[in-house]
Amino acid sequence: MSKSLYIAEKPSVAQEFANALKINAKRSNGYIEADQVIITWCVGHLVTMSYPESYDPRYKRWSLATLPFLPKEFKYEVIPSAARQYEVVSSLLNRPDVDTIYVCTDSGREGEYIYRLVAQMAGVNDKKQKRVWIDSQTEEEILRGIREAKDEAEYDNLSASAYLRAKEDYLMGINFSRLLTLRYGQNISNYLKSGKNTVISVGRVMTCVMGMVVRREREVRDFVKTPFYRVIGTFTREDLDFDGEWKSAPGSKFYESPYLYKENGFKERKHAEELIGILSASDPMEAVVASIEKKKETKNPPLLYNLAELQNDCSKMFKISPDETLKVVQELYEKKMVTYPRTDARVLSTAVAKEIHKNISGLKGFEPLKDAAEEVLNRGSYKSIDKTRYVNDKQITDHYAIVPTGQGLSSLRGLTPLAAKVYEVISRRFLSIFYPPAIYQKYALELVAEKEHFYSNFRVMLEEGYLKVADGSKKKAEEKTEEIVPDSETQDENNSETSQKQMDNPAFIAMLGSLKKGMQLPVKKLIIKEGETSPPKRYTSGSMILAMENAGQLIEDEELRAQIKGSGIGTSATRAEILKKLFNIEYLSLNTKTQVIVPTLLGEMIYDVVNASIKQLLNPELTASWEKGLTYVSEGSITSEEYMQKLENFVAGRTAWVLKLNNHYDLRNVFDAAAANYKKQK
Repeated sequence: MSKSLYIAEKPSVAQEFANALKINAKRSNGYIEADQVIITWCVGHLVTMSYPESYDPRYKRWSLATLPFLPKEFKYEVIPSAARQYEVVSSLLNRPDVDTIYVCTDSGREGEYIYRLVAQMAGVNDKKQKRVWIDSQTEEEILRGIREAKDEAEYDNLSASAYLRAKEDYLMGINFSRLLTLRYGQNISNYLKSGKNTVISVGRVMTCVMGMVVRREREVRDFVKTPFYRVIGTFTREDLDFDGEWKSAPGSKFYESPYLYKENGFKERKHAEELIGILSASDPMEAVVASIEKKKETKNPPLLYNLAELQNDCSKMFKISPDETLKVVQELYEKKMVTYPRTDARVLSTAVAKEIHKNISGLKGFEPLKDAAEEVLNRGSYKSIDKTRYVNDKQITDHYAIVPTGQGLSSLRGLTPLAAKVYEVISRRFLSIFYPPAIYQKYALELVAEKEHFYSNFRVMLEEGYLKVADGSKKKAEEKTEEIVPDSETQDENNSETSQKQMDNPAFIAMLGSLKKGMQLPVKKLIIKEGETSPPKRYTSGSMILAMENAGQLIEDEELRAQIKGSGIGTSATRAEILKKLFNIEYLSLNTKTQVIVPTLLGEMIYDVVNASIKQLLNPELTASWEKGLTYVSEGSITSEEYMQKLENFVAGRTAWVLKLNNHYDLRNVFDAAAANYKKQK
């Protein structure tokens, strides 16, 4: 009797397939077998690329004479620690009674690569191979994936891009790490007095990320704070005060004056004092309402979470690293509670939208959102979700956004407090899209006193809309819906404080509504508010993940920026691991309390070496364009051969360039400049 073999990526996933198939099976060492079904698993990667010395023993010793290393055929080998499970999987793949293989590794480029390497090493031939592509591990989704499994050959382009990604990282890592270590490692060791030759580790993505952090740190250091002085007026009506900020406007004594820092501030305090003196000459001080604009503003729910957005929010909310976030959401995925985490999409597919009521219904069993889920179902807004921006098949490549499945809630009690919080964050974002927008009344005031103009902006919340569920605070949900918040784009600190005090005052809201053009208002006081320009913000672990995802924004060339839009550097599956490696090799340092990332002295020195030798590795343009090239391969737009030719030319060309350089002495000066900021470390 012929059998079907299912290959999962992990033992826990294999068990979920066994449960979904409802097979009466016996568990053996490394697999589960029933009458017509065998289920086995990898343990992550079972096979890896061989080191250069496997090609020729002479490559074991690092030497410039053996560079560049560009094999025509790549060798692979079984990972020693996984050899036992590999033998199990390999023997099952080649069992005579197995006629169909269902590939059930994670549905993505890396999962495809894991299986293809095993099948290649095991020499699988003459077997029907089908790909199971699923978005969650619920029984329903597993059975759908098996039922709709496509021929594995349909994923050949994805497989090709996976092989190329590995070859690219391998060739760049081995060639450039050896090249730069041999050329500059001793320089760094001598400078640091470390007593051993420094190994310089570089890579296609990691070196670019390190470069982004070092550049930002140097921008912060080089930033010179500039003080400026603003004039704030306090105006009164019906015994209620509000603030307005002075800005230069036509007719002002200081219109287009060289004394201005910007239109709303002075370079020196004395000119702010001069302005106050002019205004104070009137007794009493009064201002006329020159204009008042009132308009409604709607704020729609944000798009759903992809992995990068979730990692960024968790970094801010819970002060955890992207790697920790991925571990948590992976756990939730394996407990069937959320959909596949390694996704770049922030929308749902049309097919999922048709069945989305099931996800919502399941959340009735989640106490914090029980009422919200019930409300969404009663509203029926989910029925038309496919006509909104939250559903778009064109914006989905492998998987749709991260959303709760509505299942697996029996695992809630076993979750860590952090995992429970992350699940709630995902679920709140999900339910938000079925709520109406928040609605505000905006007020923009312009007041004139002695030809000088003051401006004030307010937003009054009229309808809470989706914020009712998006905000986890029960207290805020119970507050009155009429809420005043400052307009973030134009409000100053002082005005913000004023607004906060009057947030719950209906009289203040009524007063704003009663203001009309031409009204005269007393000016209660005028003060000078001193401020200073702010340096760029350092990256946090979360903002770095977003910066990697949106690396195209860092590129000045408009055509290239458009070309790589949506590709970024790294992938949702690899970004957290890349950051983790940079911390582990001590090129970057992470403050675990604030999640702020800064370079180390070693990291800055490596940056300077790369900048003086293979500068392209530091640029998002190169890294993102390579990633875009891999996308083209997976889409079938270009061939693997075309991609490899470009890659080999790049590696060979850069190697030849570095071998010609004689810049060791020049590096001493840039090392000194970096080291001046790390005196405690030296």
